[in-house]
Amino acid sequence: MSQSINKTVVFLMGPTASGKTALAIQLAQQFKVRIISVDSALIYKGMDIGSAKPDAETLTAYPHHLIDICEPDQSYSAHDFALDAKQQIQTAFENDETPVLVGGTSFYFNALEHGLSDLPESTTESREKYNQLLKEKGSASLHKGLEKIDKKAADRIHPNDAQRVTRALEVFDLSGKTLSELQGNKKPGIDYPIKKIILMPPRSELHQRIEKRFLSMMDEGFLSEVEQLKQNPNLHEDLPSIRCVGYRQAWQYLNKEIDREAMIELAIIATRQLCKRQSTWLKSETDALILETIDVESVVKFIQK
Repeated sequence: MSQSINKTVVFLMGPTASGKTALAIQLAQQFKVRIISVDSALIYKGMDIGSAKPDAETLTAYPHHLIDICEPDQSYSAHDFALDAKQQIQTAFENDETPVLVGGTSFYFNALEHGLSDLPESTTESREKYNQLLKEKGSASLHKGLEKIDKKAADRIHPNDAQRVTRALEVFDLSGKTLSELQGNKKPGIDYPIKKIILMPPRSELHQRIEKRFLSMMDEGFLSEVEQLKQNPNLHEDLPSIRCVGYRQAWQYLNKEIDREAMIELAIIATRQLCKRQSTWLKSETDALILETIDVESVVKFIQK
């Protein structure tokens, strides 16, 4: 079967280490697809091992779009993702491909399906301003400033969530209105039918895979990758890129804040916590095909139905 599934958008979702990439590749072997990454870590260049990015050979054979589109010191919002993904979906249909959006970043999927508030777009100047403020003051201090401007948003956003804290401040800076005021006006999501496939192995199996995968990353040179990132003077712990699971703990280890054993343990724990959050979000999804293991035949039938 080589033809695309006409004007259907496929969401291939699942927690980290569930096997999403393997299933996406098997779908690409069945019919014409355009694989579009939905992952807030894979967007960054130079962050390959710790983000479990598909290797170069895989990406050559099965291109993944929206991978390696940002430098680690650049900001990239759900709004940016929604615009880029819509463009990729349109390109897929123009090429008679089925867009398969694969990843575990829930707020990206949500932005694409349900739309986003009509917020001002970031500018180069505003991004630089808030990246610098973040570097100088830290996320917790900026959060206190947000409390004075927009108490409602500050209550909702964790002080350590640097990306959302700075975005809320930036919105006020650019528009003169608070994030809470503007969030009532939504831009629409996509208009095409969506077929959702959720890959959800048992929790115990996911935990084993997460540990095994991180230990493999260590063997593949993960610490060397983070050492290379640390040489960039624009990078620091409060950036969204360095806050990605694994990278933050490795950064702390290289700063001699924790020892190697603690770094490995904390990175695995953080990844399992991410897995739990992703799984909780996925449980609220309806009308999805839920699979414990990869079953391409069932997936293809579900998409064609």
